[in-house]
Amino acid sequence: MSKTPELPWPVPDTRFRHWAGQFADMHDLVRDLVVPPSLPQSAESVLITARELIRMSYYRYEFMMIGAATSIIAIETALSDRYGKGTLADHLKKAHADGLITEDQYDLLDSCGRPIRNRYAHGELTHAVLTPPLAVGVVRTSITVLAQLQRV
Repeated sequence: MSKTPELPWPVPDTRFRHWAGQFADMHDLVRDLVVPPSLPQSAESVLITARELIRMSYYRYEFMMIGAATSIIAIETALSDRYGKGTLADHLKKAHADGLITEDQYDLLDSCGRPIRNRYAHGELTHAVLTPPLAVGVVRTSITVLAQLQRV
């Protein structure tokens, strides 16, 4: 019987050296991404996954984009439940017009989050394009918007 080769232990992604000197610094980066317990379990699971992908991006920078895209997909699902069929762009416009999201939230989700989600969904997300603060901002906004939608 042959032994299966072990995968190497993860090593820090050198692209992260400007943002975190060690993995422990990642805890501070995502510390305020707290998912409210009032969210449905499915939304909670997706948002926790998005947060943890950002934390693990210390080892693979692209995880930040996947985390941000994952949080946008949760927004898209919630807005589709509210508005029915349609595009994410249309749903964001409706949510903004209905006062469900603020101007700042709309701008971040539409100008940054939506293109990330689109590139991820179409297999075009192949390189790092986000900074950690921007990725955290997208996930934070997703958490806030999903909490707001839950209350309405």
